[in-house]
Amino acid sequence: MSSQPRLVEVRQNVLKQNDLLARSLRQRFEAAGVFVVSLVSSPGSGKTTLLEKTLTRLIDNGNRVAALVGDLATENDAARLARSQAPVKQIVTGTVCHLDADMVQRSLEGWELKDLDCLFIENVGNLVCPSSYDLGENLRVVLMSVTEGEDKPLKYPTIFNTADVAVITKMDLAEAVEFDLAGAYENIQSVRPGMEVLQLSAKTGDGLNEYLGFLVSRMESRSLVGKVSVG
Repeated sequence: MSSQPRLVEVRQNVLKQNDLLARSLRQRFEAAGVFVVSLVSSPGSGKTTLLEKTLTRLIDNGNRVAALVGDLATENDAARLARSQAPVKQIVTGTVCHLDADMVQRSLEGWELKDLDCLFIENVGNLVCPSSYDLGENLRVVLMSVTEGEDKPLKYPTIFNTADVAVITKMDLAEAVEFDLAGAYENIQSVRPGMEVLQLSAKTGDGLNEYLGFLVSRMESRSLVGKVSVG
């Protein structure tokens, strides 16, 4: 007798419980006036570097920000992000290839959400599992680097369909790796028509102001006008 129906049932129950908890988290964030941004990508796309630059810029402009960061085994990313002077907590997932709402909720213990303007959640490097798990975020950002090739959206359409904006990273390397920017845009639009696409280099800073401006505009659209600034 096949166990497939049982596996499907278990997965559906797990996702249902996650969605219920994520809904509760979203209500909690809204009540505290916190805007929550999650970052998803494959390993090595530059999530941590971009997030460190983002936290630093926001803090320098007087914003109250914090970050949760997921990794399978190490706390290296949290140590890097702490250089921004933002409160940071590492979520070590072990063999689990994604964050879920329960992990986020448990990691919030000891933090006063009302003391934050914005919370960033950096997911485990993976373009498959995170697409199914709502974390209670207001904005999901999917990153793809020029070193990964133009066909990432075609290979992993679900994560692009569940994200709100796509960011192409490491643009300083685009010419060297012969990255087809027009092709990447075409592939993203074929998967998610009308999706906004940003491009930047966290290393050189090119496009960073536009990215931060986009974040602020989304925060303002959530009635957080005046709470968040990038100068």
